[in-house]
Amino acid sequence: MAEYIRINSENPDPNVIQHVVACLENGGVIIYPTDTVYGLGCNVTNAKAVERIAKIKGLKLKDAKLALVVYDLSHLAKYAKVDTPIFKLMKKTLPGPFTYILNATGEIPKLFKNKKKDIGLRIPDHNIPREIVRHLGSPITTTSVVDEDEILEYTTDPEMIYENFKDKVDIVIDGGYGNNIPSTVLDCTSGEAELIRQGLGFLEEYGI
Repeated sequence: MAEYIRINSENPDPNVIQHVVACLENGGVIIYPTDTVYGLGCNVTNAKAVERIAKIKGLKLKDAKLALVVYDLSHLAKYAKVDTPIFKLMKKTLPGPFTYILNATGEIPKLFKNKKKDIGLRIPDHNIPREIVRHLGSPITTTSVVDEDEILEYTTDPEMIYENFKDKVDIVIDGGYGNNIPSTVLDCTSGEAELIRQGLGFLEEYGI
């Protein structure tokens, strides 16, 4: 049975964050708030936990669209190769409701046990996931709690999320009601940003 933990998103309690981090370090799977929809995540360095997430989503790992949540762009070089124009775009829009699809470094196939040549990257504008990553010292995987084409009430209500996932994950974090609009996805693998999915983030709002 999963733990249900409330965390103040404005001022997350470091002791509670550390409790979540300990769970992740032991291979746990968590559900956590972001600046868009609630996410399902684990420590990216734990292969069994990553496989658990794919299974919860009903997918084989090679087919699961998993992205990484990092604390800031200083973590980027280890996992992705980024051209200068894209890096400038990321600096303007992150933290924010965008997922960037980037060319992966050799680290990604090792982590995901596949031949993945690209990786999604998120820096949510939300204190809870960023503080978890900062304390953990490595990225967490992220995928939305449900498929993007299913807009269900429990994607926004943490108590309903808990009822649906309490037997599948280790911790559900209540950070308040979530959004039911996913992140905007930009494919930057060609060196230019191509809009794949329009979500909560609008480039026009950043003067782009």
